[in-house]
Amino acid sequence: MPVPYEASLEFAQSEDQVDILYAFRERFLFPQHNGQDVRYFCGNSLGLQPKMVGYLMEKELKDWAQHGVEGHFKAALPWFSYHHFFSERLAKIVGAGVDEVVAMNALTVNLHLLMISFYQPAGKRYKIIMEAGAFPSDQYAIETQVRMHGYDPEDAIIEITPKQGSHIIEDVDIINAIKEAGESVALVLIGGVNYYTGQFFDLEGIARAAHQVGAYAGFDLAHAVGNVPLHLHDWNVDFACWCSYKYLNSGPGGVGGVFVHERLGNDPTVFRLGGWWGNEEGTRFKMKKGFVPQKGAASWQMSNAPVFNMVAHNAALDVFDKAGMKELREKSVRLTGYMEFLLHQITHLPFEIITPTEADRRGCQLSLLFGDRGREVFEALTLNGVVADWREPNVIRIAPVPLYNTFEDCYRFYEILMGIA
Repeated sequence: MPVPYEASLEFAQSEDQVDILYAFRERFLFPQHNGQDVRYFCGNSLGLQPKMVGYLMEKELKDWAQHGVEGHFKAALPWFSYHHFFSERLAKIVGAGVDEVVAMNALTVNLHLLMISFYQPAGKRYKIIMEAGAFPSDQYAIETQVRMHGYDPEDAIIEITPKQGSHIIEDVDIINAIKEAGESVALVLIGGVNYYTGQFFDLEGIARAAHQVGAYAGFDLAHAVGNVPLHLHDWNVDFACWCSYKYLNSGPGGVGGVFVHERLGNDPTVFRLGGWWGNEEGTRFKMKKGFVPQKGAASWQMSNAPVFNMVAHNAALDVFDKAGMKELREKSVRLTGYMEFLLHQITHLPFEIITPTEADRRGCQLSLLFGDRGREVFEALTLNGVVADWREPNVIRIAPVPLYNTFEDCYRFYEILMGIA
């Protein structure tokens, strides 16, 4: 049984001493504050830089210098097949087959491409179900896709809201809304982990409910990938997309990722927009008319792999592969639980934790909702070398990331909060 938590530096340091993942923090570069590493709790917004990025970037630059265009086939990691180097590692992280995932484009670009395939309203089936308070980019994408098909967003979009007095949306309310809307639903599109509250939704149950009414089920996994356990294939999810710059530590604007279930990705009759890199690889350079999609999620690609953008992704996924999602999740549950325990010891500041308390309903983010003084507290944290995240109107988001955060980090955060008068 895990040792009960204690609000002491000695306890935090003892936890770090037995942490099998502790050494992985040495693989990352930390911003500095007064000559020391900051306490970085902002991995849910932008992950830290892996130290290997500079080395791998230099290798790619040398290959470009040495080979020029021939680097597509002669580089150490040939650019022609560069996207393939990520598939196996991504598949492990999201619980998928190798052909069901691909690294490509950016998150919202991918969301639009997937909606073009899987939101094709007709007749009475035209509605989209989503959670209220989704990340704005998702809201914009869904709104404009609906308008593109000639529908009014006020009619076509069903937003599921929390019950009065609550900050989280119950999974059962989403499932009941799907059942109630029935055959009018074309697509259920939910953020896997809500960016504001940190709530992890029941993706398997939601996908099942969507399929029962004949709708597709898709998920934006921006705050879920690399954070919570995912089994997209086994959950029978139709499609998903994500960014790589948060928990996947692949740099600002890092390459996005896509999952398409094999029953759809391997079906050439499923419509997808054509692009050169999505075409069958064996005939790509024949330069003939007629788009022939290659097998799997890779057929949703548009253009050449953005190699330099992908260098950080390569370095970061190597770290994930060595650490293991199972081990990361086990530490995450313990580490986030400790941070939550410490926060409950603070009674002089006006906040509540709006993230679910159950470990299986959250990742490593905790959202602190302030009645007042929130901005003041956030600025005090910054002045004391803490990097957290402020979200309007009054939430401080903190993410104790298991790859590089420690139990001592959590204790020092608590110590700083206790010192705010």
